[in-house]
Amino acid sequence: MNAHPTNRSGNAPLPASRPPSRRIFLKKGVSIAVGLSVPCFVPCGVLAGPGRPGANDRVHIGVIACGARAEYLIKNMPPAGRVVAICDCDTPKMDGLLRRSGGPEWATYQDFRNMIDRQKMDAVIVATVDHARVLASILACQAGMDVYAEKPLTLTIGEGQALIRAVRKYKRILQVGTQQRSMEPNHWAVEKIRRGAIGKVKTVLARQYKSPFFYKSLPREPVPAGLDWDLWSGQAPMHPYNHQLQKKLKGWQGWPQWRDYSGGDVTLHGAHAADQIQFTLGKDDTDPVEIWPVSTGRDALIRMRYEDGTEIRFERDFGVHWGAVFVGEDGQKIEINRGTVKSNPKELTRDAPPPSGGNANPHLQNWLDCIKTREDPIAPVEAGHRAINLCHFINICRELGRKLRWDPRREEFLGDDEANALIHRSRRKGYELPDLG
Repeated sequence: MNAHPTNRSGNAPLPASRPPSRRIFLKKGVSIAVGLSVPCFVPCGVLAGPGRPGANDRVHIGVIACGARAEYLIKNMPPAGRVVAICDCDTPKMDGLLRRSGGPEWATYQDFRNMIDRQKMDAVIVATVDHARVLASILACQAGMDVYAEKPLTLTIGEGQALIRAVRKYKRILQVGTQQRSMEPNHWAVEKIRRGAIGKVKTVLARQYKSPFFYKSLPREPVPAGLDWDLWSGQAPMHPYNHQLQKKLKGWQGWPQWRDYSGGDVTLHGAHAADQIQFTLGKDDTDPVEIWPVSTGRDALIRMRYEDGTEIRFERDFGVHWGAVFVGEDGQKIEINRGTVKSNPKELTRDAPPPSGGNANPHLQNWLDCIKTREDPIAPVEAGHRAINLCHFINICRELGRKLRWDPRREEFLGDDEANALIHRSRRKGYELPDLG
């Protein structure tokens, strides 16, 4: 399978009733020690040599968007994956990635739709800005490609519902980029909690993040050379170009701070904690049923409660950035963060694996394995949708300033037309989601 010439025109989720076994954990290819990972798994008959898949036996991958996250994933790509094409509506950014990568002979495209239509690929990595991710993922599914979609997975609850329909209708493998699921310390702690180490989880404590701003008028600036501003704007309203809209500035500033493009820091960073909460509690197929504010304003503190009574408390200036603290009925606690585990009392985590760091290789490996086996990956589309819903609930609750009741089976707010109107957003012409029947 050869790349086209340069053209710029264009594993089942773990059930709540059963903790993840170490056998399952190792089978999925997650990290087993600092700097180490289990060997690359490729089915018999496709290897060009021991542990070395041949060029034509590797999964051929296109990368949609060429920012820092995409570059990081490319550098962490296991041998079973081979990047053959890249794409970005900002061509100088794409050129920079080519230079830093030593000038590989990748096909290049400015429009992801052209890449999906024309490039011979098995799969795509979708590392776009938030508001572009679901459309690109659905179009890839329709073209018969598997998907690695970065987090936050969606801009709205409705997008997640549509993405699930596409993945299942076209029988694709979609891995959400919540890589903490593939870190052994995290997985070990999940198993520990599910097996009752702290009894029934009564409360979960997580960090409070900031919601986005509604767009305000900004001075018009010249569109930089090589940037397709219409394509970058995508489904969002077409605002005059200003670097504060398109650039990723300090922290969550830049495009993530604007509601038209993102859920703010709530989704940008809160997605990690939300996913860890859902995964640990075994709730990949459901959501909290009550969401309410305990203060007022754009950054109001929010509480949530599941049907079984477990409560989530989002706290301001909470020290755990990428995970959560799980509190049992007797007050014992286990903290799960990015590749690290702590507890009170300390004896609970005495045998925990060492910190694993943030290497994405095991998570990518799990995706590649599942492309070959056609099993669901460790972070399937339903799990990603339900987890990011927690973040959307925070933003909707703050926007409306009152308690919400949610039906996780019908996926709608109960008796609340105003809240249900925020499940979807209107999309600009030319960037509508496909009709999935």
